[in-house]
Amino acid sequence: MGKRKPPRHPLVGSLSKKQKKHLKEFGEEHPFYDKVSGREETTEICELSENSEHSSAESDGESEPEQVSVYHKLLATFKTIPDANNEEDDENESEEGDESDEDETGSEESQEGEDGDHTAGEEDENDVQDQEEAKDTAEQMLGQEQADGADTSSDPKHGASEEFTDVKHESEFSLETNFMDEESGDYNADERESSSSVMVSEDPFKQHMNKELEEKEIGNISARSKNTIQLKWPTLGQLVFSSSLQQPRTFKPDKEADLKRLHLHKTLESTWTKVNSQFLSTLTRQNKHPFTLLQKELFCIMNRYKDLFYPERTALGNGEEVRHAYCLHAVNHVLKANAQVLSNNAKRRDQKPAVDNDDFRDQGLTRPKVLIVVPFRESALRVVQIFISLLESGSKKQIDVSNKRRFKGEFGSDPDEKPPNLKRPEDYEAVFAGNIDDHFRIGVAILQKSMRLYAPFYSSDIIIASPLGLRTIIGAEGEKKRDFDFLSSIEILIIDQADVYLMQNWEHILHLMNHLNLLPLESHGVDFSRVRMLNLNNWSKYYRQTLLFSALQDPQINSIFNKNCFNYRGQVAVRNVPSIGSISRVVVQLPHVFRRLEAESSISVMDARFQFFIDKVLPEYRDAIMSHTLVYIPSYFDYVRLRNYFKKEELNFTHICEYTKKSGISRARQFFLKGEKQFLIFTERFHFYKRYLIRGIRNLIFYELPTYPHFYSEVCNMLTATASGEEATWTCTVLYSKYDAQKLAAVVGVDRAAQMLQSKKNVHLFVTGENE
Repeated sequence: MGKRKPPRHPLVGSLSKKQKKHLKEFGEEHPFYDKVSGREETTEICELSENSEHSSAESDGESEPEQVSVYHKLLATFKTIPDANNEEDDENESEEGDESDEDETGSEESQEGEDGDHTAGEEDENDVQDQEEAKDTAEQMLGQEQADGADTSSDPKHGASEEFTDVKHESEFSLETNFMDEESGDYNADERESSSSVMVSEDPFKQHMNKELEEKEIGNISARSKNTIQLKWPTLGQLVFSSSLQQPRTFKPDKEADLKRLHLHKTLESTWTKVNSQFLSTLTRQNKHPFTLLQKELFCIMNRYKDLFYPERTALGNGEEVRHAYCLHAVNHVLKANAQVLSNNAKRRDQKPAVDNDDFRDQGLTRPKVLIVVPFRESALRVVQIFISLLESGSKKQIDVSNKRRFKGEFGSDPDEKPPNLKRPEDYEAVFAGNIDDHFRIGVAILQKSMRLYAPFYSSDIIIASPLGLRTIIGAEGEKKRDFDFLSSIEILIIDQADVYLMQNWEHILHLMNHLNLLPLESHGVDFSRVRMLNLNNWSKYYRQTLLFSALQDPQINSIFNKNCFNYRGQVAVRNVPSIGSISRVVVQLPHVFRRLEAESSISVMDARFQFFIDKVLPEYRDAIMSHTLVYIPSYFDYVRLRNYFKKEELNFTHICEYTKKSGISRARQFFLKGEKQFLIFTERFHFYKRYLIRGIRNLIFYELPTYPHFYSEVCNMLTATASGEEATWTCTVLYSKYDAQKLAAVVGVDRAAQMLQSKKNVHLFVTGENE
C-alpha cells in the first residue's frame, strides 16, 4: 500500500485532524499555542483593506488571499445571505442541507485515510470535495450553536432527540443584523407612528410596553388586592373587569371598528378584511365592517392588552372566529415589536459609537414574545396558515416561508389514515379533525415579508406548542437536560381550547405557568444595553397579557386565570350563567335523582364523595334486580379508587378507561350488554376520546357531574339504544356538592342550581321525557 497523501487543497490541508474535530465540536478556532503538529503555530498578521465598509475577512480576501486564516474562510461560507429571488425551492433546500450534514459528518477523516496515488483529474475532484466538506463543517458548527437547548421538533418520524437546524435562514431572520427596509415599506407603521406624537401616545402597544411601573404598584399587584366592576356588552354579555392598580372604569367596545383607529400594522390593515371575509355576513361586508360582532368585542379587549378569559369557545360554532382574532393580535404585536428593533438598529448605526443612549431599550432577555398553546398539530397547522394569510393576502407576491414542505408533512393529516366509519357526534368530529398528535413544538420567526418555520426557540418570535411538547423540554427539577429560558420574556400568552387540557393532563399547564417569565439562567448572547428595564427588574409577568379560551367554566381553569395572571392592565372574564341546562336535551323518559353530599372543604370533597357513595348509594344497587348499572366517573383517580374497592368487595363488575385496550373494551361492552357483569365503571376521558355507544344501560350513576355539560344528556340518551318496554324501571342518580356549583348550573340551569344548593333538602327529583 502507498503512503498516505496529504489533502491537496490548502483550505483543508492547513487544518490538522485535531483542529477539524475541534472546529466541529466547539465551533471556534483552535488556540494558537496548542501543540497539534509538534510545533507552535505563529500568529498570522492580516493587513486591512482601505475600504472600511467591508468586513475584515472580505477585505483580506481581496488584497492578501494567502494571509487569511482558514477559520475566517470557513466562517465566510455562511455569512453571505442568499438572494431570495434566486432560490428555487426554500422548502427543499433546508431539508437537503440538513440531510447532507448528517451524511458527510465523517467524510474529512475518511478522505485523509485513503491510500494510493491520484491522477490530476482525481486531485481536482478531491479539491472540490474538500471545499464542500469544509463548508458543511462550518454549517454544522453554526447550526449546533443555534440549536443548543432549543429542540424544535418532537415528531416520532424524526425522533424525539433529533434537533433540526435551519442554518440557511439564520442571518436573514436575525434582528441584530437587520435594519428597517424603507424601500419595501414593510415597517412603515413604525415610521408613521413616529411622525406624530399623538398617534404614538394612542398606540396600545406603545402605551403598554412603555409604561414604567413603580415599586408601590408592583406591591399592590403582588398582594392580589383587586377592585372589580361588572360590565354588560351586547355580544359577550356579562363581563367582570378587575384591576389591582386603580378603581376599574367602565369601557365599551368601539361602535365602528376602523382598522386605522385600532393602530394595526400597515400590512395587516390591507390583509385582515380579505382573510376574515369568510366569517362576515353580507350586511357586514356592505357596511365594510372588518370584524364579526364577536371578534370586534374580543379584539377590543385584546388590543387594550388586558387579560381575557372567554369560556364560550365552541369547536362547531365560533372556534375559528376566535382563532382568527387572536392570530391577528399576535402577528400585530410581533410586527410592531420587530419594527421597533429594526428602526433602532438603523438609528444606532448612524449614531456615534461613543454616545451611550438609553432610548434603544426595545427587547426582552430572550427573543420569543408570543407563546400559543394548542392541543393538537391540526390546531397549530391552522394557526400558521392564518399567519401566512395575514402576511401575504394584501400583496400579489407570496411571502417566502422557509421549511414549509416539512411543516405540511409533519403537521398535516394523511388522507389514507382515515378513522373507522363510525357515527360520531358533530362536536367530536370538529375537535378531532386532522392530525391529533399532542406532542409537538415549533418556533416561528417573522421578518421583512418572510416567515421561518422550525426556527430555534432563541431565534423565534412566536412559539406554538402543546402542553406535552413544552413539558418535555422544560423538564423537571433535577434533570440534566432541561431548558425554560426561552419563556423568560413572553409578552403574550395564548391558551386555546383550555378545556381539552383537562382531558389530556392539566399538570402540564400548571408546570408551564410555574416556569413563565423567570430570569434566564444564561445570557444567550443578549445585548443588555437593548433590554427593557422591566425585564431587567424581573417584572415581565406584570406586563404579560394572557388570553384564555375554553368551551366551559371550570374551577381549575378559573384558578389559572385568577392566580397566575398579574397583568397591570387588569383582567376581563366573561361570566355568563346558563339559564337552561343540558338536562333539557335528554329525550328519554327518566327520573333524575340529585343527591347532595356535604364536605368541609374542596380538598376533602373527594373523600366525602367516596364515603357517601359506598355508604348511601352503592347498597341500593347491590341487589341483582339493579343489574346493568353504569357508573360514570370524571376523574381517573376516583376511577382507580372505586375499581380497587369493587375488587376488594368481589362485586360483579367490569371497567373501561382511556387506557383499556380495544379487545378489553369489546369484552367489557359485551359482558355488560348480556348482563354477565352487573356494573360497568366508565371514565369520562374514555367517552371524550372514543364516544362509543354503550348498550344495555338500565341504571345510571353519575359519581360526579360531567366536565362537559352535554355529556350528561349524551350518556342519558344512551338508554334508548336498548329500549324494550323496560323504560319504567330505568333510574339515574347524580352526586353533587356545593363545590360543583358551576357544573350543576350547566346541567340543570342557574336558577334550579341555586335552589338545590340552598335548600334544606338533600335530594331533588327531575323527570325528563314526560308525555304531554
